[in-house]
Amino acid sequence: MHYCSNRHVRSGCGRGFSLIELLVVMAVIGLLVVIGSSAHSRVTMLANQSQCASNMRQIGVALRMYANVNGDDLPGIAHSRPREESWIYTLAPFLDNSNAVRLSPADPMYEQKRRYDTATSYVMNDMIFLERVDPFGQPIPGFPKPSFNNIERPERVILAFTARERTDMVRFSVTNDHTHATTWRAWSRVLSDISPDLHRVGKQSRDRTNGSTNYLFADGRVEAIPAADMKALIERGINFADPNAQW
Repeated sequence: MHYCSNRHVRSGCGRGFSLIELLVVMAVIGLLVVIGSSAHSRVTMLANQSQCASNMRQIGVALRMYANVNGDDLPGIAHSRPREESWIYTLAPFLDNSNAVRLSPADPMYEQKRRYDTATSYVMNDMIFLERVDPFGQPIPGFPKPSFNNIERPERVILAFTARERTDMVRFSVTNDHTHATTWRAWSRVLSDISPDLHRVGKQSRDRTNGSTNYLFADGRVEAIPAADMKALIERGINFADPNAQW
């Protein structure tokens, strides 16, 4: 058995950690926890974003399949129309599991919305899908019919967005299956319809630009675009939902 001499004791043999050393160890452990938590959050965010993109691609395929059997026309949206005309219903026959595809895993109301077959995480671009008709139900001249045939630049035309995030049960109505993009003259109006920062790590920033979201284009492509980029377009007077916009 080894014993420390008085000289060894005075020199530090067998002493415990000092307060400073304990604080350093605790700080290192705390930093590792923060790093680990941040990495886990980012992995979760990327997984949700990937699944969300897959959902939107399936919606894009379903739109094409619908068009193939309907003279290249696009389905309607539930804008002053019966609920059965919402894309949630009209595209269901062309989707393997519409109940799974209609919701994004990043939607904060995912569990609640899953119980409502009229709820969705995705909204169609009303500037593409809304058929303009007069009081007699006749098409208004000058407004193209919702059809793939009338989309001139499918690679730049957005068909669907991720819907505005909500934290309560209000407005789980099937009529909320589309945007009101003709009013998007300010960033606040965009935020009233869609979630440009749905996929992010951490809390929302005040201007909602610390993240990105997925967009379904008419050529079937799904692209994740940073919210800051879309805000910059609006501030330049470019409504990215407008099929005639140059961006």
